[in-house]
Amino acid sequence: MRIPEWIKPAVWGGIFGAVAITIVGFSADWVVTTASASEQAEAKADQAVIAALTPVCVAQFKKAAQDSQQTHLAALEDQSSWLRGDYIEEHGWATMPGSNEPDDEVADACARELLKAS
Repeated sequence: MRIPEWIKPAVWGGIFGAVAITIVGFSADWVVTTASASEQAEAKADQAVIAALTPVCVAQFKKAAQDSQQTHLAALEDQSSWLRGDYIEEHGWATMPGSNEPDDEVADACARELLKAS
């Protein structure tokens, strides 16, 4: 049996095309591995939790008296940007009901939200 001459270039073209599509697919994030999909899902879940708990932190802050709120906001503005979350944690606003410890990321988001609203 004789194989036609056009088969060999067609097979090589198919192989190179498959390799090219694989490289482009992975580099453009059209195709992801299970591990990277899990990482992306976990990051999205963390963002959703922070977004859901930040209003609770803000509400706990707003339970304070109005004059106390202004004092705390002024003190928060005076803090360095990387210490604002610590200030929120120290005052217990980032400690969620039913929890014993504050959440660092919620505290940072809460500080940003409070300063944005003031």
